[in-house]
Amino acid sequence: MTQLVTGYLPSVILQIFLYTVPPTMMMFATLEGPISHSERKKSACCKVLYFTIWNVFFVNVLSGSAINQLNALSRPKDIPMELARAIPLQATFFTTYVLTSGWASLSSEVMQLFGLIWNFVRKYILRMKEDSDFILSFPYHTELPKVLLFGLLGFTCSVLAPLILPFLLLYFFLAYIVYRNQFINVYCTRYDTGGLYWPIAYNATIFSLVLTQIICLGVFGLKESPVAAGFTVPLIIITLLFNQYCRMRLLPLFGTFPAQVLIDMDREDEQSGRMDEIHEGLHAAYCQSTDTESADDISLERVQAISTTDEDGSGSSGEPRGKESVGQPVSDLSHPTLKGLPVERLRRAVRSLGFMIRLQKRGVSA
Repeated sequence: MTQLVTGYLPSVILQIFLYTVPPTMMMFATLEGPISHSERKKSACCKVLYFTIWNVFFVNVLSGSAINQLNALSRPKDIPMELARAIPLQATFFTTYVLTSGWASLSSEVMQLFGLIWNFVRKYILRMKEDSDFILSFPYHTELPKVLLFGLLGFTCSVLAPLILPFLLLYFFLAYIVYRNQFINVYCTRYDTGGLYWPIAYNATIFSLVLTQIICLGVFGLKESPVAAGFTVPLIIITLLFNQYCRMRLLPLFGTFPAQVLIDMDREDEQSGRMDEIHEGLHAAYCQSTDTESADDISLERVQAISTTDEDGSGSSGEPRGKESVGQPVSDLSHPTLKGLPVERLRRAVRSLGFMIRLQKRGVSA
């Protein structure tokens, strides 16, 4: 019983805690201000990946006396040896984590437990009609970091704790079957990401490979094998050079879409008759501002009229200059993702300052 509690319970508690991370990171990604849902999911995916790798791998590997770990981190040349010593001690935890977070998450993915519970509450308790327009989309920001984390565990533990590899091999085999079924029969592709998640997976794989080579360098240092350690250093350099070549050669392809792909997509939409539906859905997909008039877009007629009034002396000095007419409608300008910010007041303040600066320049030139 003691072994069950000490070996299985920590990974379960960690998994329960990690369920709160994706919604939190999605909120942080929304606060950044991206106007499209795909950009928010991509930003949240990167944040969840960094958080998961740091808290699941490094925090558990570096757990122990804080003073000893700080002393180790203060000497960078001893970091590979510290990792080589610490990873075998956490092999049992990582194996248990693969069982709880990997295999259990796949069964939960097939069952869609949260969706079933919410559908039951919505239908039988809240007495709400079933929403036929609601279609699930693949949660990239929750599933992709999990798969990349297991890849990191497979790379780093393959040298010092190879017993974890059969569990990871079975996980990836089941994950291929489960996710293939989910993509074909469950999830609906709402938008095409254009392969923008591939650089995230590539960077995580290169990081895992370099970290594994650094751990191998520490293992050879502990074994007092300078020849093997000397051959590991060029391997790290070659891997980093290969990464730099791939970034220079292939990364620009993910910045823009090929023109032919966009042309084919437009022609396909025109032939299927979905153009009207796409135009109607643009407002919900991209929450752009309805009024893009800046402080420099004030009409010249208004400036000339006010300057003429000032020259004739008929204008009242107590009234504020640049005041809009009473009958002119005031646009409701709001932040694309955050509601309630006083953007309209800021806009009026910027317009007033720009108008006063132009009037001052007119006076100086006159």
